[in-house]
Amino acid sequence: MIQHSELRDIYDKVVANERITDADALRLFESRDLNAVGAIADFVRQRKVSNRASYIVNCYVNYSNYCILSCQFCSFSRKKRDADGFQFSIEEIVEKARAALKIGITEMHIVGGLHPSLPFSYYTDMLRALKYLDSRLQLKCFTAIEILHLAWLAKKSVEQTLAELKAAGLDSLTGGGAEIFRKDIRSQIAKGKESAEEYLDVHRQWHKLGQRSTCTMLYGHVESLADRVDHLRQLRSLQDETGGYVAFVPLAYQPQDNDIPVEHPPTESDSLRTIAVSRIYLDNFPHITAYWVGLGMKLAQTALNFGADDIHGTIIEEHIFHMAGASSPQSQTETDMIKAIREAGKIPVQRNTFYEQINILLDVPVPARSGASATE
Repeated sequence: MIQHSELRDIYDKVVANERITDADALRLFESRDLNAVGAIADFVRQRKVSNRASYIVNCYVNYSNYCILSCQFCSFSRKKRDADGFQFSIEEIVEKARAALKIGITEMHIVGGLHPSLPFSYYTDMLRALKYLDSRLQLKCFTAIEILHLAWLAKKSVEQTLAELKAAGLDSLTGGGAEIFRKDIRSQIAKGKESAEEYLDVHRQWHKLGQRSTCTMLYGHVESLADRVDHLRQLRSLQDETGGYVAFVPLAYQPQDNDIPVEHPPTESDSLRTIAVSRIYLDNFPHITAYWVGLGMKLAQTALNFGADDIHGTIIEEHIFHMAGASSPQSQTETDMIKAIREAGKIPVQRNTFYEQINILLDVPVPARSGASATE
């Protein structure tokens, strides 16, 4: 397949461990040969992680959906006047963690809206209470815009705020809120949110503290393919600088209950192509996650043959994508995750927050049903 493809020169670069250019990435996005794009990405995946694919046993908690912002694409946020707004006390969050620990979670993933009145102490006390419950529990919390909000609450610099959160028990930042970095697109979908520079600097400051995080890109709305490449370029550049990202998580836009009219929402092919190009272009990223909540489990399985090497976690409770119209289940059991990985022809690996191996299931996986291969 690759030998006779118009993408042969890009494949040769990848095999030679040469970095592809922005122009190369755009060609990959624009190519009609999805199988060839997938085969190149699958070659990169195999070189990085062999035939393994990971998952995490985790629990999502959204502490509140009250938010002072009104991002156009967001179906999650509410104002205090709204009847379906909510916020949890620290005690309620601890109880959720206590119940989830009984099924073996290793991570709590916690994000929320920019609450108009909760004090900074709420967030540090929450982290301390969860660590007191189980010091081994890894806390992956807060988006970049939440960190900027908390810095404003604390009347401290971003660096000082992150240091205090780290001391209280924060293990990792989430990657949410990246959306699309291009300024004119960002103003259309998330007016009033932090700038690309601010998002990147929050992660830069976190990495300078010796800490790790993930990052995202929201695709399939009003952005162009060139906008996606620009977004990836800025992430790759920061990773060159800090090396602090453990994974990239592309997020498919959910158009059902959002205010941004989209004529052509992301298709399955678009999602596979985006994951594949991300794997090829982000050569300095250890891992690419196929987020099953947004993709559905079947497409996430297929993505494991298009460059992804992780399908995320058990979740248990997810609001943000489902309030936007996602039709995927609210959670997956660990057994479901293992089965999905094996059906894709991969060896399941349970990981922690930092994508480090906890347990590997060395049973022989069932053959992959379909998908690109570097040998095609």
